[in-house]
Amino acid sequence: MNSVDRVLKDALQLSSEQQEMLIKILQNRHRENRRAEIATDAQQTLADFYTGKFRHQSAQDVISALRGVS
Repeated sequence: MNSVDRVLKDALQLSSEQQEMLIKILQNRHRENRRAEIATDAQQTLADFYTGKFRHQSAQDVISALRGVS
């Protein structure tokens, strides 16, 4: 039995209220972790921008490039 199966088996032993609480805790922690990942990515992107890895462009230039318009 792998660890996920063991966790699920244990979770099913909890009362309905405890299961709901566990679900909410896991969802909140997942959101917090994802926010931290996004913040780290944003900081790296800004650092790359400020060190010159990206060139300055207008919003219209970016939109045109994404649409494939010259």
